[in-house]
Amino acid sequence: MTSIMVALHVTFCILLILIVLLQSGKGAEMGISMGGGSGQTLFGAGGPATILTKITTAVAILFMVTSLTLAYMSGHQSDSSVMKDGAIPVEQTK
Repeated sequence: MTSIMVALHVTFCILLILIVLLQSGKGAEMGISMGGGSGQTLFGAGGPATILTKITTAVAILFMVTSLTLAYMSGHQSDSSVMKDGAIPVEQTK
């Protein structure tokens, strides 16, 4: 179970990095927006969220859920063993 969670966590991490790098920054048009009459659009309403923003939010939530799950699983490890009933091996002297 732990290996599946780690694999999901790494996958979400890589997806989150790639999706964030695909997006353009909010200050990408700062140089041209202050010169014209559209200076308020930089600091005003952002408009509707794009599909990349929604995907980023979803992947970030999944990343946080896997982070919390892995933290919980590492703190609550069981003390049981798969070899409960086995005898302890004894060294034989020759």
